[in-house]
Amino acid sequence: MLNQIKNFPSNDMRDHLKEIIENRRLTAVFQPIISMRDGHIIGFEGLIRGPSDSLLHSPINLFKAANLNKLSVVMEQLCRQVVLETFVKLGLIGKLFLNVSPECLLKPDFKQGETLCYMQNLGINPDQVIIELTESQPTFDYNLLREATTHYREMGFEIAIDDLGEGFSGLRLWSEIRPDYVKIDKHFIQNINQDPLKLQFVQSIQKIAENAAARVIAEGIETQAELMIIKDLGIDFGQGYHIARPSSTPSVIAPIEISKALCLPGITVYPQSKSLTQNTISASRLLIEVPVVTPDTMNEEVYKIFSESPALQAIPVVKNGTPVGMINRHMLIDSFSKLYSRELYGKKACSKFMDSAPMIVDKDISIQALSHLMVASERRYLSDGFIITSKGEYIGIGTGHDLMREITQMQITAARYANPLTLLPGNVPINEHIDRLIHSQASFVVCYCDLDNFKPFNDKYGYRRGDDIIQLTGKTLSNICNPDCDFIGHIGGDDFFILFQSADWEERCQDALSEFSKLIAPFFSASDFAQGGFITADRKNEQVFQPLTTLSIGAVRIEPGIFNSHNEVSSVAAEAKKRAKAIHGNSLFIDRRHYCNETRDCHSTEECALIT
Repeated sequence: MLNQIKNFPSNDMRDHLKEIIENRRLTAVFQPIISMRDGHIIGFEGLIRGPSDSLLHSPINLFKAANLNKLSVVMEQLCRQVVLETFVKLGLIGKLFLNVSPECLLKPDFKQGETLCYMQNLGINPDQVIIELTESQPTFDYNLLREATTHYREMGFEIAIDDLGEGFSGLRLWSEIRPDYVKIDKHFIQNINQDPLKLQFVQSIQKIAENAAARVIAEGIETQAELMIIKDLGIDFGQGYHIARPSSTPSVIAPIEISKALCLPGITVYPQSKSLTQNTISASRLLIEVPVVTPDTMNEEVYKIFSESPALQAIPVVKNGTPVGMINRHMLIDSFSKLYSRELYGKKACSKFMDSAPMIVDKDISIQALSHLMVASERRYLSDGFIITSKGEYIGIGTGHDLMREITQMQITAARYANPLTLLPGNVPINEHIDRLIHSQASFVVCYCDLDNFKPFNDKYGYRRGDDIIQLTGKTLSNICNPDCDFIGHIGGDDFFILFQSADWEERCQDALSEFSKLIAPFFSASDFAQGGFITADRKNEQVFQPLTTLSIGAVRIEPGIFNSHNEVSSVAAEAKKRAKAIHGNSLFIDRRHYCNETRDCHSTEECALIT
């Protein structure tokens, strides 16, 4: 469509634009902006449409053509007038978000109050209008823009910036003019329920907005899942097709299903990252700048470099920017310590002691891939380290010690957030989700799931088979969860946590036990399964009969206002799990006590209420 506009004869397009402006052939449409607390409409964004029988019906095409023909300021001025007139004519309520480009905002006629005068004639007060700045060019005169927005605020207007994250300088613009409203670009809202990175971006914007006394509007909400995530993130306002499409005759009441959904108790499950950083951290993170030598450098000079740098373990040999070798500290010093060796080789080229086959890697290789390469290579590379290049050119070295330290830290961090065996969320996300549930005043059921007689199974059948059972358990439990509202995490070993908001959670637990009992059978030999267990030796080397591995689930209903932290919830869940494990076979124990604030720390006493 844009190519059609470019190919349209320029004189004809200019005449067409002038005809549209002279005859005011524009239509205003309005899209509601709602409160994410209860769904009530707080205002409307005024949008424009060109003639329905024209290539310029789309606002993108209309303003593109106007800009090409140097009519953008005149066209924008007319659009504002049409939006203001229609807003009054329709009797719409709340705020009006009026799109204004920074270049038009700085025009003398705008600043001198032409639009304000037009509003007064229509009976619109400035405090009803939010000037929504839309980026259309990569640079601004920020000083002038800051002065202009201050001027309009003094007149009673509020300021918003549009499409944060999409334009050229959104964060700079935010910092300079300190808007009252910030609209997050729809790119970061679409599929936010499936994308941890988008979730983190929006969380960060929300945090900045709270500190900057700005209110956030999420644009482009197109699904129920996106709506509920935005609600849970504490975003103030929402806008998008799922709520309502732009209309020339918009309703002043949000759809009832939207309002009901926003008032429902409970929270959504945030998307979890399966791999935190293993594939994103590269060798460039390990880069160290060290002295380099050429193949012709004398050994005496190399020895001097080592003497002046006690921590330096290897020196790269580089010729015309390309690495050709590595000199190991201990190899050179040990050689020089031999009788007459220093006198014999000191003034000869260092290529004599150079390893001509060093490990050379590109700066973009992942840490994980580099560790696999190191493990598969000769041991000397662990002490010598490796040369790092960019497009074949030398840029520095890395050490085996730093690589191992980075890998270890990554594993520790990953284990806290995602269990490496099942890839289910680990302790940190579990605790965060419990705290979110408590903070939201939601009712939920916590289930602590644990395998019985798992260690004897490992002893008899081996740890690899044991890992297979843990993965089976994780998959079985995951399958019974509703991913939109039920959260499953893997604490470690054979322990799992489920945080249910599904009303039929008890039936789901029974399904898991039934499915587990069927799927576990092939893990045992036919004879062991037939007799219901197997023989192993205990610590005293005595033969003991061990029952088959089973699944126990301890469940506790958590009501709002009773528990204050994930630690308290974990404590009662652990007690329920203990009671479940005391039952023979695959079992579900439900703690039906009614806890209260005064007695939540004394779960074993009669004051807590009767267990049925």
